[in-house]
Amino acid sequence: MSDANTAAGSPIPEFRQVMGHPRPLWMLFMSEFWERFAFYGIRWAMVLYIVAQFHGGDASGEKPASELYGAYLALVYAGAIFGGYVADKLIGYQRSILVGAIFMAAGLFLLASPTELVFKLGLATIIVGNGLFKPIISTMVGKLYLHGDERRDSGFTIFYMGINIGAMIAPVITGWLARKVFGTNDDPHYQWVFISAGIGMVLSLVWFWFGRSQLKGIGLPAEGKEGLGRVGLVALLGLAVGIPLFYFLLTINANALQTILMALFIIPAVMLIIEGVREGHVARDKVFAMLVIFVFNVLFWMFFEQAGSSFTFLADKIVDRDFGSWTFPLEWFQSVNSVAIITLAPVMAWMWVRMGKVNPSIPRKFGLGLIFNGLAFLLLMVALSKMVDDAGKIPFWTLFMVYVIQSVGELCLSPIGLSMTTKLAPHKLSGLAMGCWFLSIAIGNNLAGIFAGRVSGEGGMTVESAHAGYTFGFWALVGSGVLLFVIAPLISRLMHGVK
Repeated sequence: MSDANTAAGSPIPEFRQVMGHPRPLWMLFMSEFWERFAFYGIRWAMVLYIVAQFHGGDASGEKPASELYGAYLALVYAGAIFGGYVADKLIGYQRSILVGAIFMAAGLFLLASPTELVFKLGLATIIVGNGLFKPIISTMVGKLYLHGDERRDSGFTIFYMGINIGAMIAPVITGWLARKVFGTNDDPHYQWVFISAGIGMVLSLVWFWFGRSQLKGIGLPAEGKEGLGRVGLVALLGLAVGIPLFYFLLTINANALQTILMALFIIPAVMLIIEGVREGHVARDKVFAMLVIFVFNVLFWMFFEQAGSSFTFLADKIVDRDFGSWTFPLEWFQSVNSVAIITLAPVMAWMWVRMGKVNPSIPRKFGLGLIFNGLAFLLLMVALSKMVDDAGKIPFWTLFMVYVIQSVGELCLSPIGLSMTTKLAPHKLSGLAMGCWFLSIAIGNNLAGIFAGRVSGEGGMTVESAHAGYTFGFWALVGSGVLLFVIAPLISRLMHGVK
């Protein structure tokens, strides 16, 4: 194979093209679709279930529910740092995905138990599995394209659509099962949310198992590491070390967890810098640019991830969802973001390509993401100060549009971030770099839980507490977005032509 068909020193097979992209992209698309169905299928129900099941339905349970939800999300993404290392150094990418899928399915089924201990054990099991699955399948998308292939960004955007199609239908189906098939609107049977999500994860496992031959060797274990004993060792460590560790971290104070996550971020960051220095000054500069972007990524997700916590309580208590005799189901708000992503993703993917040389730089795309996120909080500020009716409710359309505006920001940032990481990472530690990307999201997610807990306060969310919290969110997001625009030329220089 000629040098033209070589990326990062490794040959890329000749793939059949489907709709202008390598055929395995669509297999990875569907595997991620079912995994995201499982992940987002439980998102709408978690904080409501925790308050109802473990706090007797009292509003004082909102703060600990938000913090547990934030900790779970944080650890789901923090686990990616270990998964990246396991895939890079021990068992290869394909086996990491398969083992991770098994752990995630088992954890989702455990959530159906009504006891708090087993519930948290289920969360810990999902965290272990997600660490082995999530960063690896994203990294494999990048390995389908040559470095410099202009289709890479649009390929990641298509992959991101798979995430969002799964996320769109998940709350509708799981909500229907919980409220209409096995329960009622007043007494939803949440265990069916978790069971149906577990079935979705099994489908993801099966899809990848039968479709992995399309990869033509990409992601197989390195020479000399093909033995199944390594897979058994990873599974044993997950059971004996990973699950107990993450269970413990789910039970500690959210601020203490934040300190641990911050310290944990430093370790892979230093490893990436060292590897960058070894590869030369260009690789070193790219690592520095990537790490600066990661810091702004933390701020984005801190406020974006109110969707599963404070926005859920906002929708339940302060948003007018009544349309005559019909009430808009609370869980459907979780699908709005996905509908917006599915609708807008092809448009924005086309737009980035169409803009050509005037395409905004990666730092400025991130800046736009932060600013759009901030504009969503501006709308909430106005609604909570100017549009509250006599019943203490704000109009339905305001929260609906918050999700849409945030979706525009997400499309400016998240799929571009995945692609950026595969472009800027040192070649030998691409999985670790993707794990570091997800760790930055983890830090933001734990901060999201802490922030949501403060919005609710000790006695539950009010119009006043929501207005004060979301006002802070607006200024933090817009201020950081403007700052990123100002320093974008410096970051772009460090990227050495990567766009």
